Amino acid sequence: MIEQAHIDALTGILGDKGVVTRAEDRQAYETGARYDHGLASVVLRPATTEETSATVAYCVRHGIALIPQSGNTGLVSGSTPDASGSEAILSLDRLTKTFALDLDNRSVRIDAGLRLSDLNRRLEEHGLFFPIDLGADPRVGGMIATNTGGSRFLKYGDVRRNVLGMTVVLADEDGTVLDLQCDLRKNNTGVDWKQLFVGTSGAFGIITECVLNLERLPQQTATALLVPASGAHVMPLLRAMEERLGAYLSAFEGMSSNAVKAAFAHVPSLKNPFQGGHVPDYVILAEISRSWAPREGEQSLDAVLETVLAEIWEMETAPLADAFVGPPHEIWALRHALSEGVKHLGKLIAFDVSFRRGDIMAFCDHMKAEMPNKFPGVSVCDFGHIGDGGVHFNLVVAKDSPLLGDPTFEPRLREWVFAVAVEEYHGSFSAEHAIGRRNQAYYHLYTNDKLKDMAAGLKTLTSPGKLGSVRFG
Repeated sequence: MIEQAHIDALTGILGDKGVVTRAEDRQAYETGARYDHGLASVVLRPATTEETSATVAYCVRHGIALIPQSGNTGLVSGSTPDASGSEAILSLDRLTKTFALDLDNRSVRIDAGLRLSDLNRRLEEHGLFFPIDLGADPRVGGMIATNTGGSRFLKYGDVRRNVLGMTVVLADEDGTVLDLQCDLRKNNTGVDWKQLFVGTSGAFGIITECVLNLERLPQQTATALLVPASGAHVMPLLRAMEERLGAYLSAFEGMSSNAVKAAFAHVPSLKNPFQGGHVPDYVILAEISRSWAPREGEQSLDAVLETVLAEIWEMETAPLADAFVGPPHEIWALRHALSEGVKHLGKLIAFDVSFRRGDIMAFCDHMKAEMPNKFPGVSVCDFGHIGDGGVHFNLVVAKDSPLLGDPTFEPRLREWVFAVAVEEYHGSFSAEHAIGRRNQAYYHLYTNDKLKDMAAGLKTLTSPGKLGSVRFG
């Protein structure tokens, strides 16, 4: 554990509220969103960029390893310490004071510790929002560090597309502060340095402030649950909707039968619209939206959606078998219940993978066919962002399964899933959750040696100190 002399020095920098040493108080920081748990030497909670800089500088000079932690909602063990008790957590949870809204620029400057829900609550009265829709409630700094996407990526893109600027503290002996707080959307004056810190898991520097692009809050939405004629018809259905709806289409989320059944079982209040309660093999949640209030004489979005679905139904090789247009709050309630529903089925082994859109269903169908042969007793409960190529490929094992007593089981399962995803279907082993310790081995396995050397060089250049859970070299 950390020496008392270091605790005293860091308390001098951060004050009593900024240093957490008691084991019972550290526990929430040491425990991740899914199964991962470590042991921290101390939790450090700076309230300003200046305090962050001084803290990082002290830790680098004295060889104290730092794990940056934002909302701690990630699923790849990227924000929790290891079991050694030698790493310190640097939490962003007190970095919440700055909030400077620029309505003309449609942007906001905030501290990186602000939660997504708090940000959007404060923006709502202005008719704006930060358009990254997630099931969790992360802090914005972590969203940037992992480049989150979410359910409406199809329309608004990922975090990378919506970050205009930032302030970053580097892990060097000076705790160097990089001011990259640009409010411009067009700025081709050299290297776009902020992108170095987006999606790299906090290993190159700690984001303390940021400038975000905002979008108009949708004033009209219409949603439907769509049943494709088969898995092979999912992509033709998506193309048909994109052709007819253009920028109106804001979500196209796929949900397997197992995942939907788990949601219904876990949340009995959910409305089941399917005939006789029978859940189809695969269901699509489609959403269209407008950012303006309804105008007199304008066709409603429900009517637009119904017209488009009728047109698709009349196609010569109709990709649509059934459709249920319904209230957005009811339909999204089903989508948002999937994660918790699946988690309650048993031991969850989650994969966040992505593919070319045309390969998603082929991958899922292949895995469902092969799973009983390769790993009997493992259920596939996949769902994901079909419109952008992302899949939450969730596997569930009954809690009393003998598989869980085999220490080689999970590593073998992970190696097989990633081998098929990356080697056979040319996908990514991390779509939205970045790397983290859980995916470290696969980064080394699947990343070109030259690219690893370049990444390690950038790490040494920006933050030579012990920062983050990821090892790029």
